[in-house]
Amino acid sequence: MTSGKKTKAARSSVAAARSSVVAKKPKPWGTILAVVAVLALAGTVFGYAYSQIADQNAKEAALAQWNPSEENKDPSDQIPGVTKREYKPGKHVDAPRRVAYDFSPPFGGPHDNQWADCNGVVYPTAVRTENMVHAMEHGAFWLAYNPDQVTGEALDKLKSKVDGQPFSMMSPYPGLDKPIALQTWGHQLKLESADDERIDQFIQSLRRNQYTYPEVGSPCDNAAFVDNPAPFVAEAPGADAEPMGDEAESARNSAATSSTAPSASN
Repeated sequence: MTSGKKTKAARSSVAAARSSVVAKKPKPWGTILAVVAVLALAGTVFGYAYSQIADQNAKEAALAQWNPSEENKDPSDQIPGVTKREYKPGKHVDAPRRVAYDFSPPFGGPHDNQWADCNGVVYPTAVRTENMVHAMEHGAFWLAYNPDQVTGEALDKLKSKVDGQPFSMMSPYPGLDKPIALQTWGHQLKLESADDERIDQFIQSLRRNQYTYPEVGSPCDNAAFVDNPAPFVAEAPGADAEPMGDEAESARNSAATSSTAPSASN
């Protein structure tokens, strides 16, 4: 064999050897699997984020129909179970005088001179009813609950709807005949579950709805009250309680007539 042929054969042998080494080199499965895992995780994260955004947008769109407007001043008329009453504003009493309310919890009528702080306050203990009613006169939403029936996750869910939200307040209401009662001025809705979709509908329709409460533009802040809230009184109001509505006017007129009428001996 000539030297040229030997050289060519040697090169072919080396090339074959290299090709064999390359062919036998294992694929980087670990790296490939890691990349696939990262891509799958990213897809899951982005998919979840997209789903959350889509759900939030859908929720906001669903609630939009409950926004009050000139054409639809009281959307709560479409919420099943809402009780409505007309109450005259501006009738005040001084503590410790009580009011003989017509509903429990009340949602309108005479009330204390001082309003309860209602800027997203979750009161840990029951609060004097007359102060809460005054806050509703300012446009606030009051979420009352039976502390014997609403606890744990359900209680946390309700708190999330009030805590830090403007013109909102929440407090336990001992003896409440339903687990949950929602109130704004002249409106009430009693419910069994913290998952009821009507809670959000009620809030959207009535919290600071300029068409449904009397003192538009009034504030909710009352730092002095939230630092030392007036305690709830469980006992029923006595005979000296302020009557509701026309009964109060009749009582005042009767008292005025009695004080000015001539005595029978004259």
